[in-house]
Amino acid sequence: MTTIIALLTLALLGMIATGIYLHYRPLQPERARRMFRPTVVTNLAVFFGAQAVAAFLGVNDALAAAEGAAGGLAEISTGMGLAFIGIGLPTALSTIGAGIAVGPIGAASLAAVSEKPEMFGRTLVYLGLAEGLAIYGLVISILLLNRV
Repeated sequence: MTTIIALLTLALLGMIATGIYLHYRPLQPERARRMFRPTVVTNLAVFFGAQAVAAFLGVNDALAAAEGAAGGLAEISTGMGLAFIGIGLPTALSTIGAGIAVGPIGAASLAAVSEKPEMFGRTLVYLGLAEGLAIYGLVISILLLNRV
């Protein structure tokens, strides 16, 4: 299990280091494609492979409470851990969707308000509707959490 966690950590640190390097020293597009695409693909493959191995082989070790340290708490089974992941997914996916929606709507609303300031109320409603997606996902996660 420690080997899997070490692989996950190294893959994440490699991705972060690559991003920082490219931020401060951008490359020409053809050179960047030639140099970093195999590196990033390998890093992502190691990361997701280690996650899959952790999910299929070592989830009980990672999610189980330490005996005696938790003060009598029950162990979390694999099914319960996956249920908690499933409960978090609606919030995660809805906030990603809301972020994707708010970007273009916010840019368009700023452009509209700069030309016609009286359009502020309408554009605010559109932004609120896009942000409501995240709130719906949070409500669904809370409702699912009450079922577990």
